[in-house]
Amino acid sequence: MEADPSNESPPQQTHRHHHDHTTTCVNCGGATAFPPPPAWSDTSPPPVYRPIRAPAINLPHHNTQQTIIMTPVPQAQKVPVVSPPYEFQTPVKVIHSEDDIRRFRESASCKNYLGFIVSLSDSIRGHKLSDPCHESHVITSIVSILEKLTQFIDEIPPLQQSARYGNLAYRDWHERMTENADSFILQLLPETLSSATVELTPYFTDSFGNASRIDYGTGHETNFGAWLYCLARLGIINEEDYHAVVSRVFVKYLDLMRKLQMTYSLEPAGSHGVWGLDDYHFLPFIFGSSQLIDHKYMKPKSIHNEDILENFSNEYMYLQFIVCQYLLSRNFFSCFEILLKAMSGVSFTRANKHFATTVLWKGMDSIFLSTFDATE
Repeated sequence: MEADPSNESPPQQTHRHHHDHTTTCVNCGGATAFPPPPAWSDTSPPPVYRPIRAPAINLPHHNTQQTIIMTPVPQAQKVPVVSPPYEFQTPVKVIHSEDDIRRFRESASCKNYLGFIVSLSDSIRGHKLSDPCHESHVITSIVSILEKLTQFIDEIPPLQQSARYGNLAYRDWHERMTENADSFILQLLPETLSSATVELTPYFTDSFGNASRIDYGTGHETNFGAWLYCLARLGIINEEDYHAVVSRVFVKYLDLMRKLQMTYSLEPAGSHGVWGLDDYHFLPFIFGSSQLIDHKYMKPKSIHNEDILENFSNEYMYLQFIVCQYLLSRNFFSCFEILLKAMSGVSFTRANKHFATTVLWKGMDSIFLSTFDATE
C-alpha cells in the first residue's frame, strides 16, 4: 500500500551555518561547521579590485567644492620693465620634466607672470566686454594684427579631405602667419627695441597652434599670455592698458582661435577633458569669472539658465565659453556639468581664484623661456 503523500511531513530544510571570519554563525549564533579562513596578514594583504580598463573620463573627486574653497589666493604683481643695455636672445624650451616645472613654479619670474595674469583679471572685474576703456595705439595695433590673421583664414580655405581633424590648409595659414610675424611685431616697437623681435617672435608664432601636428591647446594660449607679458616687460603695454588687453586684444585672439579651430579642425593638444572645462582654452575662465564677481544679478548657478546664457554670453567670457561647450561637446556635457555644479556652489570670487591657481599651471610645460622670464 502506497503512503498518502498528504500525510507525509514536509522535509526539514537544512540550516547552513555562515561565519564572518569567526567561529560563530551569523544567522543562529551557533558554532560553525567549518573553521573560518585565516585573517589577512600584513605580508599578504587582500586583493584590490582593479578594472580591466580605466574609465574613459576621470570624474572630479566628490569633494571638488571643498578643494575650491581651500584654494590659496594668488596676488597681483607689478611687472618690472627691463632697462638698457638690452641683451635679447632667442627663447628656448627648457621645461621637460616635473622637476623643471617645480623649479619654474618656485622662480620669481613665474610668480611675476602669474601676478601679471591676476592683474589682467583684476582689471576686467565687474566690467562687461563692451564697457568703454582706455585704448592706446599699441592696443589698436595688436587688434589690427589679429584681424589681419583672421583675414588670412578667409584667403586660405580648407581643403576637401576625409580626416576628422587636421585640415592641411592650416599649414599654409601658419606659414603665412610666420612669414609676417617679424613685420607685425615691429609695428609695436620703437626703433630702440627693434632687436627684441628675436625674443618676441617665437612666443607670437607659437600662440596659434602647431603646424606639424595641426593642433592647438592651452600651452599655445599660455605662450600668447607670455607674449603679452613680454610686451609689458618692455614697457610697450602699461597697467592702464590692462582692461583693453582683456576686453579688446584677448577677446579678438579668442575669436581668431575659434575660427581657426572650426575652419581647419585643429585637434586639441593635450586635452584635459573634464578637468579643464574647455579642451583649447583656460584663460577665459579666469578673466570671465572675474567679470562676474559681485554682479548684482548674475550668480554662479546662472550658468544653468539657458535664457541667461543666450542673452548675456556676448558680454561675459565665462558664459560665452559655457555656451561653446554646449555647442561643441553636447554629447559629453553631463560630465562637464559635474565640475560646473561644484563651481556653481561657490562665489565667483572663489571660482576666479581657483582657476587662477590650479588651471593656470596646465600650459606651463609648453612655455618658452627667455631673458624676460628665465628661471633662477
